[in-house]
Amino acid sequence: MEILGPAGESLRLAEHYRRMTDEELIALAQRKEDLTETAQQALANEVSARRLAVPKVEAPEVARRPPPRSPGEEDPYAEERRLVAIATVWSERDARQLQDVLDAAGIPFYMGREEATRVESVTSNFANGVPVGVMHVGVPWAQAAMTEHYFPQDVPPEEKYEDTGEVAIHCPKCRSEDVIFERSVQGSPDASGNSSEKYQWKCGECGYDWEDDGAAGAK
Repeated sequence: MEILGPAGESLRLAEHYRRMTDEELIALAQRKEDLTETAQQALANEVSARRLAVPKVEAPEVARRPPPRSPGEEDPYAEERRLVAIATVWSERDARQLQDVLDAAGIPFYMGREEATRVESVTSNFANGVPVGVMHVGVPWAQAAMTEHYFPQDVPPEEKYEDTGEVAIHCPKCRSEDVIFERSVQGSPDASGNSSEKYQWKCGECGYDWEDDGAAGAK
């Protein structure tokens, strides 16, 4: 896990905000109170540099899940508010990247068993994988934002399985097993002139595309 000091974190955030569109910056600036002081300063610098106007907006009606209802009391929005796991993060670096993506999209999220709403509040061990969930109603928007802007850097290698003819392939982005084999391609030759076969995959859950060495039985 990479640990950044205040200066490194400030530079990382400044670069991240430079890559965002004007619309994304404005949306994020309208909810700046959810950001850390370092993030707020970096965001303010980028907004000022672009001379963007940030209109005030009303606070969302449902920013957090409501408390449990009394026994026997029905909740007509229970299904929409049900938490759905959209990813597993394996480092604080990836957690912060995903937090920025979901913040920019205006989607409330919950990390770990503690259901933390900010990375700073996560008490779970990232090395063991920390699940990230959003309310069911926000899943399509979360997946669209992740497909375009979320690129995790600390996903652990795939687990090795005995060659039983059945190999579980997981999406490196959301860990879903809904993986589609697309095609095999010949990799670049190494120093000795040998080339290995590569496999191209697509996740049916989040739409992420990737290429790897594959595994026996994956096709």
